[in-house]
Amino acid sequence: MKTIEKKTSRKMAPTKSAQMVETIYGCKWSLTVYQLLANGVNRPGEMVRSVEGLTTKVLNQCLRKNTEFGILERISYHEVPPRVEYKVTDFGAKFMRVLDEIEALQREIEKQP
Repeated sequence: MKTIEKKTSRKMAPTKSAQMVETIYGCKWSLTVYQLLANGVNRPGEMVRSVEGLTTKVLNQCLRKNTEFGILERISYHEVPPRVEYKVTDFGAKFMRVLDEIEALQREIEKQP
């Protein structure tokens, strides 16, 4: 009589997406930037003026990371003076839904006794 063996492969953590989530949550301004974009504030100067404590240097680092991950798209207009705007990509919208689910999970954990 033959026995059927069930083999399960070892589950590995997703490196790229885990790094992305870690980096975004590590930057305390990313979630604020997403909120600003959702409210129609898409120019860096406006973002800095809209949020107390946010500096241009830190915002540029945050925007650069989000652009490198493909969450945000940088749109550069060839005008004088130069104008730059940011918008959420299709991938970024999916990523933000994941962050929303993580937030919902956190609220659920906080409700537990």
